[in-house]
Amino acid sequence: MSTATTHDALAHARSQAGTQNPYQPTIPSTDAADLPDGVAPQQVIWEETIGPGGYSARQLPLGTIVRLTDTAGNACANVLVYNALRPVERLNVADTVKVQWQAYLGAGALLLSDMGRALMSIAADTSGHHDALCGGSNERRNEAKYGSGSVHGACPNSRDRFAVAIAKFGLARREIPPCVNFFKGVRVAPSGDLEFTGGAGAGTYVELRAELPVLFAVSNTPHVLDPSAEYNATALRITAWRSTPTTRADALWSSTPEIERAFLNSEAFLQEWVATGEATAP
Repeated sequence: MSTATTHDALAHARSQAGTQNPYQPTIPSTDAADLPDGVAPQQVIWEETIGPGGYSARQLPLGTIVRLTDTAGNACANVLVYNALRPVERLNVADTVKVQWQAYLGAGALLLSDMGRALMSIAADTSGHHDALCGGSNERRNEAKYGSGSVHGACPNSRDRFAVAIAKFGLARREIPPCVNFFKGVRVAPSGDLEFTGGAGAGTYVELRAELPVLFAVSNTPHVLDPSAEYNATALRITAWRSTPTTRADALWSSTPEIERAFLNSEAFLQEWVATGEATAP
């Protein structure tokens, strides 16, 4: 169909109504299909499939569970998390590893902020292949490896995709810390070398629970240690639904002294936030 005139362009645009792109949010989110067991459609607040090199970001209320699914077996979910009530506080991967005495994240681990608070907890994990050591790609690295690395090019990099994602919430490039990578594993060899262990295959998932109101940003770009010379990434599905945060009655809360302190720090922040009148209870 011609788009040479304004009328032709309008007719062409209108003709696209109802067209489905495989990489887009489900709107309304309650129309999402193939939901996890026990999740009702009315609980769903975000459902989206992110294609190779894609990105997204959402503000999520306290208690939200986000399921990331590696649908075809070669997704790499680069994840950043910010305190949505005070975005100057954000994910600190170094403290996440150091404070919990564990470089290999899995179910029961926390994503900690630079203020020692629990931003999110890992509620479930069927992959077991993750990385808290390497961070995300940048334009120079992708340019050298793939011949292209610009944010809107054929092989976009993680850092630039994050910059676009968080700019929509008023945050700048300088506010991008190192990320966590889900579905692509890295292990430290006895020699000290970092060994890429790849993924666990199609259909594996990770569920993250928001222990504070959060800004959750994700890009789906190849891991920096992926040995493939091709820009090798497949679709990443995101399904998020309303639930409840971890409480003092849950076993995870007091599972270790370090985790308990992180939860107490988050609890104190929320109490202070409400007490000072900055907001009602999230």
